Amino acid sequence: MIILKSPEEVGKIERAGRIVAEVLQELKAQVKPGVTTLDLDRIAEEGIRKRGGLPAFKGYRGFPATLCASVNNEIVHGIPSKRTLQEGDIIGLDLGAIVDGYYGDAAITVAVGAIRPEVQHLVRVTEESLYRGIEQMKAGNRLSDVSHAVQTHVEAAGYSVVKDFVGHGIGQSLHEEPQLPNFGKPGQGPRLRAGMVLAIEPMVNMGKDGVRVLGDHWTAVTEDGSLSAHFEHTVAVTEAGPVILTSNNGRA
Repeated sequence: MIILKSPEEVGKIERAGRIVAEVLQELKAQVKPGVTTLDLDRIAEEGIRKRGGLPAFKGYRGFPATLCASVNNEIVHGIPSKRTLQEGDIIGLDLGAIVDGYYGDAAITVAVGAIRPEVQHLVRVTEESLYRGIEQMKAGNRLSDVSHAVQTHVEAAGYSVVKDFVGHGIGQSLHEEPQLPNFGKPGQGPRLRAGMVLAIEPMVNMGKDGVRVLGDHWTAVTEDGSLSAHFEHTVAVTEAGPVILTSNNGRA
């Protein structure tokens, strides 16, 4: 069942989302060679708590950390560790917070020092695909219009969208209906309505779309070892258009 949110509920999600956005910017500033993903996890938890939020991921279905930190060929759900970031790496930072019982969820992919031009292109296309999807999050459109916009932009650049993981509704639960794939034909699925709040999160592989989950039962990597990038925003559908709830800028 898709749960429509009142303006007051959207405001609570936005407060959680604002914390996520601010902490992600703090983390981005700390990403550099020599830093460990465990260092970033500590910064993330401290940043959320000092702003009055609670970490959304820590303990969720047994996940052991505040931050999902996914490096290079890791797609999502990387567990922070003593692994040291190296010049030329990319790292996906996926973060969630809870405020007054409501969730915010967002992700960015960050370069560690200087990265190769082809890797810069992967990261840029992935972020662009997120905004192509958000542009379709208008009342009256179909859910798959969002999915199709992401897929066509990614595949036009020669990359693959990950099909094993999807975006999702969000509110008083981290994952609600509907699921939001990053692929599909347009004009399919539920009609978007004002009050729907969705976390849209393209995951894009430089190579093929195959996925493998490591022995920790969390970390998902590309099957072919290619690099992967990930961006995410929590977005409200309104009569006036999509509103990004995990950004300091607001409206898309």
